[in-house]
Amino acid sequence: GVECEEDSSGGKNGDRPGEASRGPEGRARGEAPGECTPVPIDFSGLVLSLSTSVMIHLGEVPDPITREKQVELPQAKQTIDILAILEEKTRGNLTKEEEMLLRDILTDLRFRYVEKSKTATAN
Repeated sequence: GVECEEDSSGGKNGDRPGEASRGPEGRARGEAPGECTPVPIDFSGLVLSLSTSVMIHLGEVPDPITREKQVELPQAKQTIDILAILEEKTRGNLTKEEEMLLRDILTDLRFRYVEKSKTATAN
C-alpha cells in the first residue's frame, strides 16, 4: 500500500485544510486500515522529491529503507543532472516561486555534491 506522509504538525496527510477528513485512527473516512490517500504531486513536490533523493545519495539523509547513511556520488550526480534538465526544459513555463525553488535547490545540491566529492577523493 501507499504510506501516509506526515505533515510538520505530526498528523497524516489529510489533516490540512481542504484535504480529506480523517477519523480518529488517522485514516480518511471510508479508508481501510493501513491505506492512505496518496499526496497529490505538483512541480514543487517533484523537485523536492528529487532533491531528497540526492540528499540520500550524498549521505546527508539516511536511506528510508535501510535507515543507514551511504554515499553514492554517481547516483547523486545523475539526479542533479535530471534536475538541471528539468530547469532547462521548463524555462519560461514555471511560476516565479517554482523557478526560484528549482534554482535554489540546484545551487545547494551542486555545492553539497562538490564538497562531498572533495571529501571522497581526499580519503
